[in-house]
Amino acid sequence: MRVRCGRYRWVMAAGSERPLNEVKFLTVAEVASVMRVSKMTVYRLVHSGHLPAIRVGRSFRVPEQAVHAYLRESFVGVESA
Repeated sequence: MRVRCGRYRWVMAAGSERPLNEVKFLTVAEVASVMRVSKMTVYRLVHSGHLPAIRVGRSFRVPEQAVHAYLRESFVGVESA
């Protein structure tokens, strides 16, 4: 479950949180590489709230688990006719 926090940011609800020392954060460039999309696409996903992120200075960090969850939820399966 995601909870709105601030203008663009979403944070994971308390029930799904892992200790911060166990969370691996990825840069926007790393997320773009994993998803095989442009960095601008990742920024759009973050700003629209589809991909949760935290702000570190002027840059964003995305929890690795959030990237995998987004990809899982976005998967379009092929149905048999």
